[in-house]
Amino acid sequence: MNLEFNSPLELDEIDIRLLQSLQNDASLSNQDLAAKVHVSPPTCLRRVKRMHDLGLIERQVAVLNADRLKPLIGAGLTAIVEVTLIEQTEEVLAAFESRMLPEPEVQQCYRVSPGPDVVIIVQVKDMPAYLELAQRLFTQDAKVRNVKAFFSVKRAKFSTELAWI
Repeated sequence: MNLEFNSPLELDEIDIRLLQSLQNDASLSNQDLAAKVHVSPPTCLRRVKRMHDLGLIERQVAVLNADRLKPLIGAGLTAIVEVTLIEQTEEVLAAFESRMLPEPEVQQCYRVSPGPDVVIIVQVKDMPAYLELAQRLFTQDAKVRNVKAFFSVKRAKFSTELAWI
């Protein structure tokens, strides 16, 4: 099997195995990752660096266990928020999305169809924090027609994994 790359955007089965392994445990050392996917450590390091450089690996983070943190810092509040804007032009949608980007409480933001224009996933400390965020994001010149929020009472599953990889 050729370990070199023919094109900057081609992935072979070794790359796929690396991505799968990193999705499950990005804390593996290069040595351990190389052993897991059956390549040499220099090959592993080179390929992972290449995938970072290409933007295929966006970043590596620690996924916190909200249930175990509850007794230490409080439960927190997760909201799934549907937003309908007053118009659906590219300019209005892009402006709304740009308002979401700097907000750390907004974990995810999606344009969707059909239905509302945007769905966002919000994580805040409590209901007063949600209300303050909602006032700031959805009322002050945001061109928002309607907001519908759903509050999580139990998380049955959470994953960051791209299962189709």
